[in-house]
Amino acid sequence: MNRFTRRELAVTLSASAVLLGSLEGQTPAPAPPVNPQVSPDDELKAARAQLRDNADQLDKVPLSMAAEPATTFRP
Repeated sequence: MNRFTRRELAVTLSASAVLLGSLEGQTPAPAPPVNPQVSPDDELKAARAQLRDNADQLDKVPLSMAAEPATTFRP
C-alpha cells in the first residue's frame, strides 16, 4: 500500500478540486468591486482595525498548552 506524505496529499486534493471545478463549469468568485471614493489610507486603517478586532476575539478563546502541536523549526 502506498503511503502519501501530507504534502503529496495536499497537492493531490488541491489538484482534484481544481479539476472538479473546471469540469463543473464553475467560475471563481469575482473580485470585490473597488470603491473609488475610499482612499488607500482609509482602507489601511480599516484593515488594521479589523486585524485588531480579530486578535481581540482570539485572545478571548482559552487554549491550553496541551492543544498546541509539538513542532520543530529547521532552517
